[in-house]
Amino acid sequence: MPSAVLVAEPQLETRELLGRQLRDDGFDVLGAARRSEALELAESARPDVVLLAELELCLRLREGEPGRNWDRNVPVIVLASTSDPVERVRALDRGADDVVGRPFAYDELLARIRALIRRTAGSSEDVIVSGDLVVDRPTRRVHVRDTPVFLSAKEFELVAKLASQPHRVWTKEELLRDVWGFRALGRTRTLESHASRVRKKLCVAPDDRFVVNVWGVGYRMLE
Repeated sequence: MPSAVLVAEPQLETRELLGRQLRDDGFDVLGAARRSEALELAESARPDVVLLAELELCLRLREGEPGRNWDRNVPVIVLASTSDPVERVRALDRGADDVVGRPFAYDELLARIRALIRRTAGSSEDVIVSGDLVVDRPTRRVHVRDTPVFLSAKEFELVAKLASQPHRVWTKEELLRDVWGFRALGRTRTLESHASRVRKKLCVAPDDRFVVNVWGVGYRMLE
């Protein structure tokens, strides 16, 4: 069965061009010009990948809405207006899995779509249990024992990554690449700031110890 791609793109010419190219490459394509239409298709058609231009739509997909039932883990590629690193960081912070700046080469976009589908198809189990921590991927819910912990989109992705192998030390390079899509470390403090917030949120009792900093290397989930 071919993978379905939702193209949420307000520019008619770009939306139709991408639709033709993706169909030629074997994808089922759904097109949406407006945010409301894109959310309806995300819920009814359950696409395998979403291409979108609007950061607010990305955030809505990740956070969900009361009474709505789309897949909040659906892979998202933002078609950014420029290749500006600031815009890329903004998109990743709002839950994007990848960002492609305009003008983009279709062959590169196609490769990124296929890579994202391969990566998500090989993802681990839906529910991860790491000690007293429970991570539910489909509902994007996290509990410490019976206490719910409310996380942002990227905080959830960081927790899920660390919890998938809780005693493994994940390097900073691995986490920035797999959670934020960064290809180089640069001088970003994104990982450190997210890890600090997550550590505080998961500490629901004085003795809780989650998100351990391994000095000079990276992080692991459990002591």
